[in-house]
Amino acid sequence: MVAKKTTNELITGLEIGSNAVRIAVGQAVLGPGEQLNLQIISLIQVPSEGVHKGIVTSIEETVSSISNALEQTEHQIGVPIEHVWVGISGLQTLCQPSKGVVAVAKSDGEIGVEDVARAVEAARTIASPLNYEILHVVPRTFGVDGQSGIKDPVGMTGIRLEVDAQIIQAPTANIKNLTKAVYRTGVDIDDLVLSILATGEAAVTSRQKELGVAVVNIGSATTSMIIYEEGDILHLAVLPVGSEHVTNDLAIGLRTSIDVAERIKINYGQCVSRDIPKKEAIDLAAAGAEISEEVSRKYIAEIIEARMEEILEKVDQEFAKVGRSCLLPAGIVFTGGGSKMVGLVELAKEKLRLPASLGFPIDIKSVTEKINDLSFSTAVGLVKWGAMLQNGNAKKMGRRLKNVGKVTSHVKNWFKSLIP
Repeated sequence: MVAKKTTNELITGLEIGSNAVRIAVGQAVLGPGEQLNLQIISLIQVPSEGVHKGIVTSIEETVSSISNALEQTEHQIGVPIEHVWVGISGLQTLCQPSKGVVAVAKSDGEIGVEDVARAVEAARTIASPLNYEILHVVPRTFGVDGQSGIKDPVGMTGIRLEVDAQIIQAPTANIKNLTKAVYRTGVDIDDLVLSILATGEAAVTSRQKELGVAVVNIGSATTSMIIYEEGDILHLAVLPVGSEHVTNDLAIGLRTSIDVAERIKINYGQCVSRDIPKKEAIDLAAAGAEISEEVSRKYIAEIIEARMEEILEKVDQEFAKVGRSCLLPAGIVFTGGGSKMVGLVELAKEKLRLPASLGFPIDIKSVTEKINDLSFSTAVGLVKWGAMLQNGNAKKMGRRLKNVGKVTSHVKNWFKSLIP
């Protein structure tokens, strides 16, 4: 009975990346004043196979990678994992505005939770692109009888209720392939969550979201970003460039193997080249090269700096699309494995002319030092997302996230019918 109770309390976040599969397991405890206290008890990372740019390219290899991660996690925590919150990403994710309008149901005109739910459901009725499916419906603001800018209309009086929402969609094929891979490992899915949304919940505060902040997750093959303003999602995008492009540049520039280039990037790489003495050099043999060859550290930094500047330029282009270039008071927060590059914050401040910082998890405790590893920001964010929804913490998460679209039941049932 004790083991079962413990298992029910566990919240598991599963991130299936192009470079690694990461699992975070946590427990949520409601403290005084409905304060949600989250503790991470396990963080596991294994190499990923069968995933490219956030899209499953081989179900068999993906299942093997997820199973490996689950086995290591279960061995560490001592209880089986039965259900997970799964992060989904990919270059083809879309975000578009929508409006829903309903009449208030009660005769006295008082707006209830049911009216809000109906308005959000009305916002879902948009013409989706062919072979796309709605992942999330995230209300931004409500309007009551022409009065706009209302954050929470419950309890107000009116006849007509409107909602301005952001509709987040992903290709149906991506959703089905990812869902099938997870179900074949024997665990259930609590929900699919857009990865950068979960990352944002873990990396920035509600105050930063009010002021205006961007969260940029630099992954292996892609860079995901989300912009918040006045507490709501203003824009999100996935860019087709990531830290593996830095490795590729180093391999070409130094005429060495990918493995050696990766080690050089991790051990000696930095984004700003101007402060490195020209005479300072490293031996490629120290990074695993077969022959000894000295290379200037300044030259290595110049290669890395060029690619990181390109990523920052693409980020700024996304800012410009919504008129926020150099105009985010809370600045830019970097997460993901690619953000561990030395000098990134300094380079971003210079190129983007914004405050910049690294996005370590906020208000989350852990027994392991890995909690401060930026690579785990999405997995930890998925745990926080699940904890807030499961505990119904409306003050912390906002009513809007209770209306997040679930994995559609027909997709779930279809995949379960395929599993022997």
